[in-house]
Parts: sequence; structure tokens; C-alpha cells
Amino acid sequence: MKIKSYLAKPFANIVYKKVQKSMRSALVDQENILTALVKKGKVAEFGKEHHFAEVADHQSFIQAVPIRDYEKLSPYIAKIKEGKANILWPGKPIYLAKTSGTTSGAKYIPITADSIPNHIGTARNALLCYIASSGNADFANGNMIFLSGSPTLDRIGGIPTGRLSGIVNHHIPSYLKNNQLPSFETNCIEDWESKLEKIVEETVARNMTLISGIPPWMQMYFDRLMEKTGKKIGDLFPEFSVLVHGGVNFSPYRGKLMESIGRTVDTIETFPASEGFFAFQDTREEEGLLLNTNSGIFFEFIPAGEIFNENPTRLYLKDVKIGENYALIINNNAGLWGYNIGDTVKFVSIDPYRIIVSGRIKHFISAFGEHVIGEEVEYSLMKAANEKGIRVVEFTVAPMVTQDQGKSYHEWFVEFEDDPQDLATFAAAVDQHMRSKNIYYDDLVRGNILKPLVITPLKKNAFIDFMRSQGKLGGQNKVPRLSNDRKIAAELEKMANNL
Repeated sequence: MKIKSYLAKPFANIVYKKVQKSMRSALVDQENILTALVKKGKVAEFGKEHHFAEVADHQSFIQAVPIRDYEKLSPYIAKIKEGKANILWPGKPIYLAKTSGTTSGAKYIPITADSIPNHIGTARNALLCYIASSGNADFANGNMIFLSGSPTLDRIGGIPTGRLSGIVNHHIPSYLKNNQLPSFETNCIEDWESKLEKIVEETVARNMTLISGIPPWMQMYFDRLMEKTGKKIGDLFPEFSVLVHGGVNFSPYRGKLMESIGRTVDTIETFPASEGFFAFQDTREEEGLLLNTNSGIFFEFIPAGEIFNENPTRLYLKDVKIGENYALIINNNAGLWGYNIGDTVKFVSIDPYRIIVSGRIKHFISAFGEHVIGEEVEYSLMKAANEKGIRVVEFTVAPMVTQDQGKSYHEWFVEFEDDPQDLATFAAAVDQHMRSKNIYYDDLVRGNILKPLVITPLKKNAFIDFMRSQGKLGGQNKVPRLSNDRKIAAELEKMANNL
């Protein structure tokens, strides 16, 4: 056994025991975190304006701090970008994590000296928990690749600013740096396709043992490697044993990724975001991701059906139920207060607290009152695909509202690995699964308000071409699974097959 894997195992066992201990103290830890956050935050401008000095418990916190999304928090962010201190949190952030995808354009999320350990430490814990639970530490002896954004940082208001994945790159522990690929210079390339070619060049002859990234961009990396070598990834990298993923539901990508590898490898699922590292897979035996309850974040949960109410119900851990769909709200030691991150989650366990990510609040279809969410479309498509032996590359769904041309419907834009022999039969199977998952959709179809869904197949690489056209190729960018309008659909229609 080589030195790194030899040393990793006892360290992993220590961390794993700490994580297990925190499972048992989650409620107490969450209450203590809220108290600590309010105590420290009361000296900042936000804390003074919201009377933190008078906050004594969760109920008084609810009265003091309303729910906000980024747009509503942006006046405070604007002051931080001007270089002002003590706005959301004492002092100034050490970074601003820049991300895209909101109606207001780019978001700038503060990261403080207090909050950076949440990002770095949780990523470490995910790997160490895997080592402790699986016994596999051999990957530590080889090369690891993290498909991430550029580590090049600009300055706004004197604060280093860039992609979260690029910021984290500056905090890779020294004992991993010698193992890490691609090179810093390659990571700094902004254009994804140029960067990808350099990554392939740097890694094709190396002993890759761990590969991490957003699934669709990992698949592009695998495709390029196979084109270059004619080999499956598992043959090219015989010691490759761990795939780390996050950002999107893995199930639509699993089949093709494993086929590209040519064998099954262990996977580690994570739930990171610019706003915090919320959960990670701590065991290979249980469903769901362990909620990160002892890392500077106080979590709140709003029943998903109430998220747009003026005064929604705000729960914390002691009140959540298994199987309910909740909007995830965070309060953290970077100064995000009552912050709606836009994701919905479901608890699959409350002893310990484990979640699955069920969708995005802004990504839904309710053009006819059905309120279809990401979890439902992913389930329906993948269940039908598995039943029919069909491989799906990527997809998105949009409503088609007709006037005089017949009943309206949901249009599914799907890129297949190989087109189904009988598209109509496949579409009918997807529709049936959708009706079983969403009673409102079922009612609309039964009532002849909607006709069954329509699948529009797309040409190979259609979604890559779409993301390229939007300037969102690579990095942490993701294709929305569904939209309540036709903006994405209008672009994809141009790429549709004439089948």
C-alpha cells in the first residue's frame, strides 16, 4: 500500500466517526448554529436593521427576517460590491462567487472566512466518508481530475471574484495538489471546448483514479477520450474507481456514463452550491444525502406549495416529515439570511436527516394548473426508458398552448442515444408514468383539457449546441429540465429531427 492511501484510512475513520456523531446531535447543532449566527450577525447592517438583538429563538427569528431570493437581497450585495464592510456579516467577504441563471443576470454570492470551511471541509468529508465506508483508499495514489470553472479571479470592490469551483481550486490541500489534474494553466482556459481538448491531452496517458464534475460535461470528456483512443474509459484508466458528481440528478446520465467506462465504478453524490455545501452521500447503503447540519448553516423548510405565499410556514429540522416536498431556505455564516436558494428537497430519512433534491422552484410547468416538477419528469422518462431499453442523453420539457389547432400538451424535447423504434409507444409509456406521478396532470388529460404528451426527438449533440449558443458550455452550467414558457423550446425547435 502506498503512503497516501495508507495514511488516508485512519484519517477517514476519525472524520467518519465525527460525522456519525453529528448525525445524532443534528437538532441541538442546528439550534446552536442559529444562536451563534444571530449573535455574530447582529453587529452588521442587516442584523441591526432586522433587530437581531431582540431575536431569542426560531419564532422570533421568523418575525425578524423575511424570506428573500437573490433579487430581494441584491441591494445589500450591491453595497458589498462597492467595497463596503459590515453589510450582511461582520467585515468583508474574502470572495464573491459569481454564478449565472437568474432573471437579474449574474449573481454574486459572498463567501467569508467563516463560511469557506463549509465548502472545503464538506468536500473533504464526502471523500473521507467514502473511504471509511468502502475501504477503498487506493484512488488517493493516482491522479484526480476536477472538471471545474477557471480559477482566474477578478476583483469587485477589492474582493476576489470568480466561479465557486475556481475559488475552491485555490484551496485544494497540498497533499492533493500533486495528484490534481488538469494543470492550473489549463484550468484557466475560459473556452470550454478549447479547455476540454487540453484536459484530454494532459490526462490521456495518466493514471486517472478519480473523476469529478457535472455529469453532462464528464460525458463530453469521456466522449473525447474515446474518440482519441478508441478505448473505453475503464480500459484507458484501469485504476479508475471513483466518480464524484453533483449539480443535477444523476440517474438520466448513469447508464451512458457507465457504458462509456465499460464497467461499474463507485459513485459519490454531492449537493454543493455557491451559497453553501448542503449535503453529501455519506454511505453507499442508504438512499439520500446526509444534510450538513453542523457546518455554519441553519436550515429552514417551506412546504413547496406555500413558497409563493406572503407568509409561508417556516419549519426547521424538528418539524419536517418524510416524503414532503420542501423549498430549501438557508441562513449562514456568509450573511445569507432567510435565503431561498431555489431548490426543493424531500426527506427520505429523519434519523439521520437525509434528503434528495427534487427540483428547482423556478423550473416547473403549471401552464394549466398542473405544477409539474423536475422530479416527476425525470422519474417518468427514465422509468419508461429503462422499461424499453432506451438510452436518453438529455431532455427538457415545455408547455405547448394551442388556440385553434386542437388540445394543448406538454412537449418533451429528447436527445436519444439511439432513437426508439416506436416513438409513439414510448411517448405513451412516459405519459402514463407522468399521470401516475402527478394527479393534476392526470385530471387534465382525463378531462380532455390536455392531450397526451408529445416527444420531439433532437439530433445528436443538440443540447451541447444549445448550451454553446447560450454561452453556457461546460463548467457548472446545467440544462433546465422544464420551463413554464417556450423560450428554450423555441431554440430547440430549430434543432429538431424531421422524423
